[in-house]
Amino acid sequence: MFRRRPTGPATPRSGPRGPRGRRPLRTALVVVVASAGLVGTAAPALAVPPPPPNPTDAELGAAQSEQDAAAAEVGRILGLVAAAEAELERVGIQAEAAGTAYLIAEEALLNAQAAAEEAAGELAVAATAVAKAQDRIATFSRDSYINGGSLTSPAALLDSEGPGELIQRAALLDYVAANEVDVLDQLEVAKVSQANAESSARAARDEMAAAEEAAEAAKAEADAQLAAQQSAYEQIAAEKAAYDQQLQAAQIRLLELQGARDAYSQWVAQKQAEEAAAAAAAQRAAEAAEAAAIAAAAADGAGEPGAGPANDDRGAVVSGSFAKPASGRVSSCYGMRWGALHGGVDVAAPIGTPIYAANSGVVKRAGTATGFGLAVYILGDDGYVTVYGHVNRYFVSTGERVSAGEQIAEVGNRGQSTGPHLHFEVHPRGVMYGGQTNPVPWLNARGIYLGGCGG
Repeated sequence: MFRRRPTGPATPRSGPRGPRGRRPLRTALVVVVASAGLVGTAAPALAVPPPPPNPTDAELGAAQSEQDAAAAEVGRILGLVAAAEAELERVGIQAEAAGTAYLIAEEALLNAQAAAEEAAGELAVAATAVAKAQDRIATFSRDSYINGGSLTSPAALLDSEGPGELIQRAALLDYVAANEVDVLDQLEVAKVSQANAESSARAARDEMAAAEEAAEAAKAEADAQLAAQQSAYEQIAAEKAAYDQQLQAAQIRLLELQGARDAYSQWVAQKQAEEAAAAAAAQRAAEAAEAAAIAAAAADGAGEPGAGPANDDRGAVVSGSFAKPASGRVSSCYGMRWGALHGGVDVAAPIGTPIYAANSGVVKRAGTATGFGLAVYILGDDGYVTVYGHVNRYFVSTGERVSAGEQIAEVGNRGQSTGPHLHFEVHPRGVMYGGQTNPVPWLNARGIYLGGCGG
């Protein structure tokens, strides 16, 4: 279900419109009135005002030097800011990759625990087999001991005290003759199976625990690096803001002095040629009248039907069975960066910008996700998993079915993020974690274009 803000017609201008044929008359009247007003106010310009202050060349030079020094310092800080931003992006991508590695290790540990439970079941089966084999051997040994170790089969039968015991001993002797060797073999096989099951379970648990510990350590280190770099970036940004203020103050001071010099020069010129000033005033009046006429004509033309802007459509951009995940500026592309894979494309947008399901499918995960803060994972009907990371809020739950173009979340700045954006990933063959593919060609092939990254 697509969630779009309804559009409507442009808001019409209020007030009645006159006929088209009256516009030239209206324009002419505006020109006449404006010309009369400006000409009437131009006469006092012939009176020469007292001379304004005239800044010295030394004052202007000092202000120029002050502005140049501040501009140079701002330029230097800009270089530091650019380097800090690049470093911040690098550690951010590495932190994201570490978070993905931790998720993979977490999933592997769950699989290992399942394997350990399966091995425990096999261990129980093996233990039962060992117990049964030992019981059978013990029964035979006890009977042999009671009847005498050297008692032959005929002797054992003759030693019976009655027909019932005779039949029981005959059956036992026949069973032992046929299965004694088999029982011993089963006992050895059961013991080996038991040892193998114990070893496999122990090795699986140890290996996965070590992998999870390594992934957790890598994630902690990446988080620490990101925090340190964020602090350095903020410090440099604050320093730049201070120099920006200095540069602005220097520019204002220079403009003030230049304005004073210009005013003085204008006063001298006005004193030397009052006639030229009067002519210039008349020329300005004519130009102002013409500008007023143009503005009046433009005001009349603005009321034409259909001239107002149409309401902006804030809904999803849909192409066939797929939709654009979010609108915004592509700020980072898919690919290897500083030895780590940036497994998706970043779309920078303000917090709260709608995020839409790129394809129809079932929500496999919605909520906290290491590295992403909050994320939504959707298994599409086409077998591709789409991931939406760093969201501010999500509006779906695990197991819920969604359609392409349905709003599932909004852009945020959670997790290892250096600014509000959507991190969008595509995983083929239903893989939840790892195995990402470049999402831009994937979207382009489906008629969806983000722009940037070759798209």
